[in-house]
Amino acid sequence: MIKAFLDEDFLLENKVAQVLFHDVVKGLPIIDYHNHLPPDEIASDRQFENLSQVWLAGDHYKWRAMRTVGISEEYITGSASDEQKFLKWAETVPYTLRNPLFHWTHLELRRYFDIEEILSGSSAEGIYKGCNEKLREGSMGARGLLDKMNVEVVCTTDDPIDSLEHHISYAKGKKHIKMYPAFRPDKAIHIEKEGFGSYIQQLSRVVDKSIESFEDLLEALKNRMDFFHQNGCRISDHGLGRVYSMQVGRSDLNQIFQKKIEGKAITGEEAGKYKSGLLRELGIQYASRGWTMQLHLGALRNTNKRMMRLLGPDTGFDSIGDFPQIHSLVAFLSDLEEQEKLPKTIIYNLNPKDNEAMATIVGSFNDGSMKGKVQWGSAWWFLDQKDGMEKQLNALSNMGLLSCFVGMLTDSRSFLSFPRHEYFRRILCNLIGRDVHKGELPNDLQWLGKILKDICYHNAKTYFDFPEKHQGY
Repeated sequence: MIKAFLDEDFLLENKVAQVLFHDVVKGLPIIDYHNHLPPDEIASDRQFENLSQVWLAGDHYKWRAMRTVGISEEYITGSASDEQKFLKWAETVPYTLRNPLFHWTHLELRRYFDIEEILSGSSAEGIYKGCNEKLREGSMGARGLLDKMNVEVVCTTDDPIDSLEHHISYAKGKKHIKMYPAFRPDKAIHIEKEGFGSYIQQLSRVVDKSIESFEDLLEALKNRMDFFHQNGCRISDHGLGRVYSMQVGRSDLNQIFQKKIEGKAITGEEAGKYKSGLLRELGIQYASRGWTMQLHLGALRNTNKRMMRLLGPDTGFDSIGDFPQIHSLVAFLSDLEEQEKLPKTIIYNLNPKDNEAMATIVGSFNDGSMKGKVQWGSAWWFLDQKDGMEKQLNALSNMGLLSCFVGMLTDSRSFLSFPRHEYFRRILCNLIGRDVHKGELPNDLQWLGKILKDICYHNAKTYFDFPEKHQGY
């Protein structure tokens, strides 16, 4: 018998998987510890005028698909109206079959708007009108959309120079959904990029102190870490092609830094030395504060130079990179461990060829001080789909301990992306249910249920240890 599309047992192949999902993990709250949601829109509870604003704006997954089927940029990031952009997206959807966008799109329409119709060019007008009517309800603002998915915590991604004004104002309202900042100092790390000097000047103005040396930079970043910590931050994040781990002294770091801010060109080796030194110092600071360090490794960004000039970054022109990851990553972690300054760490790889290596690396740096101190993160970006998730879960199970995993995140800019947690939970329950069905795990629902609850919620809640109260809350 052919199953109905997206029925209540979607992705759940047997009774055990169905029970584990529906009766055990489905209703658990969501801790979304890494996303790119705009904090000002959460703080102000932004009310969206239409479905395009909440669903298409900033979503480079959708933009890539639209370009691929031949839709003009006018209807993607261009001057077309919101409704015209939505209609073009709707025409694209039927052609996304077997891409995760097809599943995500229809899960999102169902979970937020109770729409079970397949989105296409012919159904677009009615769906657009119906969703817009619901969005105009007062309960469907930014916070209402999070609440609808039972979100307990969101961690945004914030530059060190950010004032955190929206986090501060939001926290004073004592909302039941907690919003915490995450410290993302990439602009201070990527010394080889244009704009580095002007960024350092901005940072200098924020800390009200001249930054003329590497030591000055480090003090400025420590100043901002203290400020972030006071406002609930317990996570840092880094988007890097790869980690460098070169041994370099402070005098060399000062020389490289000063050379750059004087407007002189630096070599690739000098950039690597600088990144090695700064990231090592940041890791030490994270450990001293009890923060978690996230390393997102392997993205080859802005590959299309012409479109980068026209549209800027984060518009859908990135790919999986083929960086050498393993030896330098191990050396970096080992160096911090040698000093007993390795913070809680989550490592994400974008190239699937690194899966098994990453799964084994994290096991080498767990020291018994806590459960799962060093983690291999969930399938990320291009790997954030059914096949990618299953491969990550299987490799982690085979070479580490799945039971200690801190689970899923959205990594999204969209308020409608939170059914991805449901997607992950269904895939996870199905893997466990499949093993039980084959006799590879005992049919002990109480024990299995505890493990799955931990992966989907409790491990993250314990691991990150977000403050219930800080200067805002």
